[in-house]
Amino acid sequence: MVLFGGILSIKTITFLTFSVFAIAAVGYLLGKITIKGVNLGTAGVFIIALVYGVFLYDPLAAQLKLGDASYVSSALKIVENIGLVLFVTAVGFIAGPNFFRNMKKNFKSYVLLGLLIILTSVVVTVAIIFIGGNATALDHEQFKAMVVGILSGALTSTPAFSAAKEAVGSADLEDLVAVGHGIAYLFGVVGVVLFVQIMPKIAKANMEEERKLITISAAEAKKSDGKKLVELDEFGFCAFSIAAILGIIIGSLNYKGFSLTTTGGCILAALIFGHFGKVGKISIMPKTSTLRVFRELGLMLFLIGAGVAGGASFVKYFQPIYFVYGILMTIIPMIIGYIFAKFVLKLPLLNNLGSITGGMTSTPALGTLIGTAGTEDVASAYAATYPIALITIVIASKLIIMFA
Repeated sequence: MVLFGGILSIKTITFLTFSVFAIAAVGYLLGKITIKGVNLGTAGVFIIALVYGVFLYDPLAAQLKLGDASYVSSALKIVENIGLVLFVTAVGFIAGPNFFRNMKKNFKSYVLLGLLIILTSVVVTVAIIFIGGNATALDHEQFKAMVVGILSGALTSTPAFSAAKEAVGSADLEDLVAVGHGIAYLFGVVGVVLFVQIMPKIAKANMEEERKLITISAAEAKKSDGKKLVELDEFGFCAFSIAAILGIIIGSLNYKGFSLTTTGGCILAALIFGHFGKVGKISIMPKTSTLRVFRELGLMLFLIGAGVAGGASFVKYFQPIYFVYGILMTIIPMIIGYIFAKFVLKLPLLNNLGSITGGMTSTPALGTLIGTAGTEDVASAYAATYPIALITIVIASKLIIMFA
């Protein structure tokens, strides 16, 4: 197999294929381990990919005499990019039917809160870049890549992670983004999960009363016009692929050095496809089951590709202060968002916490909050805040890389 001017042997291809599935299997087993209601979920795949990259990948590759490592890295990059397209396109399709409705209906509360949380995290990030840079051996561009990676990990935002990797423009800086993401990810997951469990106890909330105060109804299903739509294929693969192609094209457009990249382009295209759902009598909306599978498969492949590549640089660049930066980026936006929602927007507790999980783009925390609250209605507040937070953090990550 010829790849970027080099040759991947059958042995190398077999090794890469084996590695991907081995990391996935062990990663999901790790993610399934639950301690007091908290588990890593798919994040377990990223942790195992990092460990694999640190301790196992190079020794195994050397023992198998796989040849030039750059060819193997290119193959991992393909795995990562395919995963990225699958994941962000699926996310866009899933959010699309309600995104623009929520923008119009709930701007003053949920959208505003999502923006505040992300902007607070951006302010903390920029402050760290300019204040903390003098205390590190990294140069400004390296430190910036590391800190933006920490930001994406602190918010457990894979789209922001991918956008930052695309924006930095070199393999070495991409590895730094992956290292930063890995350092902050664990507390990014656990911190928000603990927050939504602790705050009701601090507030001494009566959950039965709080459940009655939830002020946003579950997302409305898209109304059918009564006419049977023509499906391009049984699962919606064709519509999904068209949206991905358009997204890649949109992401490749460049204006004065700024582009949405594949991440932003695919999310935007899929949001529009998901919003309209059809063109005339033709359905352009994949099945929900297809989108869920692509979202999870894409996330898995992306985390494996990025994690293995970043793992080789993890030990080299890790410093305890980076973990502290991640804690600050997780805690400060949550506290400010909570206070703003409670005293300015006057949101009930469960609406407040549901919006916090959306603003922090934390799906694991939403699952915990549903259990704590005893109702799935809190997911509505999450759904109203999540898309705007997702889009904002992707754009903000790119802007920080470009201009900070």
